Amino acid sequence: MKAISTPAAILIGSILISLAILISGKVIPLEKQAAVKGVQVEPTPATQEVKVKPVSDGDHLRGGKDARIILIEYSDLECPFCKSFHATAKAALEDYNGQLSWVFRHFPLDSLHSKARKEAESTECANELGGNDAFWKMVDKIYEVTPSNNGLDPTILPDLAVQVGLDRNKFESCLKSGKFASVVEADYQSGIEAGVNGTPGNILLDTKTGKTVVLPGAVPLGDVKQAVDSLLKP
Repeated sequence: MKAISTPAAILIGSILISLAILISGKVIPLEKQAAVKGVQVEPTPATQEVKVKPVSDGDHLRGGKDARIILIEYSDLECPFCKSFHATAKAALEDYNGQLSWVFRHFPLDSLHSKARKEAESTECANELGGNDAFWKMVDKIYEVTPSNNGLDPTILPDLAVQVGLDRNKFESCLKSGKFASVVEADYQSGIEAGVNGTPGNILLDTKTGKTVVLPGAVPLGDVKQAVDSLLKP
């Protein structure tokens, strides 16, 4: 008996799959069909409508204001998955060189991380004292040193503020006042309205089309890039 050539085998496989679909009346997902055929197919991230708060001047933006795609992240500074994703988001920002920007919004999970809300307030104090750059430096520093899961000693927050170039006394006064508690809570509530139920809660927004892609959790860089590419392609 002659061996069946590779093209013929693929053709026969395709026919058998089609027959199976017709007989069963069920649709086999593209990924499963590809697996049977020996072909790797990456699913395209699905866009979905999300009621996300529009990006405004009050947001903390990392990257260019004119970027077409914006990553809106709802984050908890004591969440280990957020700490992991923080490095991923930084890498994505570098890879897209102006096409992607990043907005950080607070979403402290109080029942798990009782310290996260005050840490969030500390980044807002950093913003008041040193502007947007100081905000991001404080966020970076907290993620750098915290062991996560409520492990950061809150008494070192003034030390971290000094390390990012802020005045200790002014920072301590701001943090003690609790003046930014309402800002953190407003972010949290906007996350609830957007359907966020865990951290990091990531939403990619195409500013040109208004389309959004939800990427819940600490997804790997490849998944972020695939989603961004799906929005950028014509």
